[in-house]
Formats: sequence, C-alpha cells, structure tokens
Amino acid sequence: MRNLLALLLLFYVSLISAQEGENTVVMDKFSAIVVNAQTDEPMESVHVVNLNQVIGTITNENGQFSITAAVNDTLYFSYLGFKSQKIRVTNDMFKFKDTKIALTELAYALEEVIVSPYQLTGYLEIDVKNLPINTAYQYSISGLSKSYEAGNKNPSAVTKVLGAILNPADLLRNLFGKRPNQMRKLRMIKEDDEIRDLLASKFDRETLTELLQLEKVDIEDILSNCNFSNSFIMTANDLQILDAISSCYEDYKVLNRKN
Repeated sequence: MRNLLALLLLFYVSLISAQEGENTVVMDKFSAIVVNAQTDEPMESVHVVNLNQVIGTITNENGQFSITAAVNDTLYFSYLGFKSQKIRVTNDMFKFKDTKIALTELAYALEEVIVSPYQLTGYLEIDVKNLPINTAYQYSISGLSKSYEAGNKNPSAVTKVLGAILNPADLLRNLFGKRPNQMRKLRMIKEDDEIRDLLASKFDRETLTELLQLEKVDIEDILSNCNFSNSFIMTANDLQILDAISSCYEDYKVLNRKN
C-alpha cells in the first residue's frame, strides 16, 4: 500500500513539473535584418517594438536589430513612409540568424489643396474678428489644483465637467475598470525610451492602439471623458496622448484605493 502511495505521489509531482515546464516562457535575444521590399536594401532607424514585453529598439546602419523575445511574441515595425508591419516570432526565427523582414513603401497620391488665406486688413481691431476662435474651453474651480479642459461639445461641456468633479470615481471606473490589462502596460510603455521616441514622432495613434490593444475610438473616448479638449485630442502626438491617458489613469487608481 505504501509503495502504491509513493508511486502515485511521484506520478503527481512529475505531472506538475511537466506542466510547469510547458508553461515556462523562455526569453532570448531575437536578431534579424529589416530591408526595403522594393530594393532589398537594409533600412536604418526602423523602430521595432515587442508588443508583448513592451520593449523597443531601432535598427542600425546595416538594418540589423536585436530584441528580447519569446516564441509567439508579436513584433511591430514602424518607419515613416512605409507600411507598418507585425510579425509573430517562431522557433525557426531563433534558429536562423539571417531572418529578413521586408517593409513596403507607401505610395502617396497628393490631392489638390486649395489655400484660402484670411482676409487681413492690417487693422488689428478688424483682423481679430476675422480669425477663428479656439473653442477648447477650460474651467477652473476654486480649491482645485488643476483646470478641466471640456472640449467643444457644447452645450453640455460645463455639465460634463461638473459631473466629473462631483463624482469622479464613477466616471473613471467606467473608463478604466473594464480595461485592466491594457492599463497595466502604461507604466511599462512610459519607461522605455525607444518607445517614447517612437510615440513622440507619431500622430496617427496606430502604434498606440497596437501597444494598448485599444481601438482609436476608445482612446478618443477616454480622453474626451477625462475632460481633454477636442483640439488636444486631434493635434497632440502619440506620446502626449499616452501621458494624458496615464495621468487620468493615475487619478483613477488613487480614487479607487480610497473606496
């Protein structure tokens, strides 16, 4: 009987060890070369981001790069004027060190642009009336350390701001409570200099949506409900957008702890 129990215990321990071995993620340095799909020439300064590990790097003058990765991690490649690309790392890619990733150049068709200059007279009092008015309203309330940027969604802008101030916990809980995995990545993204440099040069939200696994409309909704103006949402670069979301999320965590 004791021998049977010992055998069963040994079998159980072996089974647990095997399962743990299967679940262990093996990290290693993945190296490859990025080339122009049309010319096969190596591409320098291409941004490479591991979306799973939230780390980034850039290619050298020979198009080469090296980044920490595991099998099934997704790498995101971005370069101005070229179509962004995602690839999934496989076992074979680790075995063959001369892997080439080709990026395709974008073809831009420039449409006719009609420039309509403002009709300025040279008289300040008249010209001021002809210039467009910035509708990015800000509201400041005595006793609060920061103002609220309500945007141009009038006439409900004031109501939205007051609602956010009077009941901020509910607002932020609705924004972030359903996205815990995406929001945990915020700090990791902010701490990687290569990713920050990439986001600072981007205005299309494409890289940001890939990193946070959010749709562009979700990002705009978060910022709008956090009282950032439509002007800011439309014109800020991706790094500024990231910092804005992060700031709003930090407020949410503080309020959530208090409750």
